[in-house]
Amino acid sequence: MRRALALAAEASAAGEVPVGAVVLDEDGAVLGEGRNRRELDHDPSAHAEIVAMREAARRIGSWNLEGCTLVVTLEPCVMCAGALLQARVSRLVFGAWDEKAGAAGSMYDVVRDRRLPYRAEVVGGVREDDAQALLRAFFEARR
Repeated sequence: MRRALALAAEASAAGEVPVGAVVLDEDGAVLGEGRNRRELDHDPSAHAEIVAMREAARRIGSWNLEGCTLVVTLEPCVMCAGALLQARVSRLVFGAWDEKAGAAGSMYDVVRDRRLPYRAEVVGGVREDDAQALLRAFFEARR
């Protein structure tokens, strides 16, 4: 989570919503990392999680990230929750809960929905205060 928080801080410095993500293999080695890049790339799908999963998939030469852990500073949205299931990510670890758009237990629970063919383990609230502080500072500076 430390690296994801650093990536979130980089996103904030670049004028992006401060979210950072890291994909780890089963041994804890970093396969991919990302931060929000929607403004920079003019890409609505350039959320930190998507960027990190794309890098991890390229690195291992497969879309299938089974056995991997996605660590992200903010609870994933519906798009990112769906993408991590499509990538077969086994575990999701996140910092701050997102009561407005979260899809891993807050607003929705896409990641653990029993109606879907694949589910991921979810661990939320890891370094939540640190993740929330980055988000709070970012949005307060824009008000």
